[in-house]
Amino acid sequence: MASNSSTLSDRIEARLNAEVDPAVALFAASLAKEAGAVAVLFYGSNLRTKSLDGVLDFYILLPGEQREKIWPRVSYQEREAADGTVLRVKIATMSLSTFTKAAGGELLDTTIWARFVQPSALVWQADETARKGVVAAIGAAAQTAARLAVALGPRSGTAQDYWRALFRATYKAELRVEKAGRENDILSVNQEDFAGLLPLALEAAGVVHTVNGARITPSLTARERTATLSWWKRRQRMGKPLNVTRLIKASTTFEGAARYAAWKIERHTGMPVEVTPLREKMPLLAAPSVLWALRKHRKNTKP
Repeated sequence: MASNSSTLSDRIEARLNAEVDPAVALFAASLAKEAGAVAVLFYGSNLRTKSLDGVLDFYILLPGEQREKIWPRVSYQEREAADGTVLRVKIATMSLSTFTKAAGGELLDTTIWARFVQPSALVWQADETARKGVVAAIGAAAQTAARLAVALGPRSGTAQDYWRALFRATYKAELRVEKAGRENDILSVNQEDFAGLLPLALEAAGVVHTVNGARITPSLTARERTATLSWWKRRQRMGKPLNVTRLIKASTTFEGAARYAAWKIERHTGMPVEVTPLREKMPLLAAPSVLWALRKHRKNTKP
């Protein structure tokens, strides 16, 4: 938990320094060099649990301007660690400049600031300039999220009341299949990371507020609240359309999609799927035959 004298930047620096398995850091460095990246962020449940099982989640941030209008570019890779453990990574790639704009709420996107107000680790950086850029972007994500949280939440309440209101709204805005109460799960498993974060983010964002014990009372004028909610409504309307557009793009550009799908199917059903050159090249065309085989497999393995 941050001390009363710490700043949001201090808090972000500490969070980004989270310890990770050396195999994760090595994988990230290799991917970064291949992509010509400036930084790699590691996030998701594997960061919290420190498990190498399942799929690790990386964001690879590139220098310069964004090359693609629909971002991020999604891919999947598998590599064997020195001890023989197979590491599986889902990779989202975009420019640091666009990531920073999205984190600061300048774009219509709802995913970046909502995702990166949650814990992440900077597992690779090109230099100190890149590090400072990432710290600034993650700080901007926290400020964007905090401003919306207090506009959506009660006039006075606990930090959890505000974060809960934020995540409930962002999950509804996006095309997700999440069980009811998912926002409570996020806050529960990341309790230490969220403790004390909201006042720091509000202070950095210039949002006047008072703290009395566990209760926070933002001093938002009616005009400020209306402006923030108007900003949110524009992004709320675009949440699902943007998700659909990205899914359509990913269906044709997801590098390693066949291997990722094969691993997921075997993990969840026990049915091995051979990744042939044709399936690797055209996963959508291969899908019907795989689904047919899966149907037969389930029928034959019913108790």
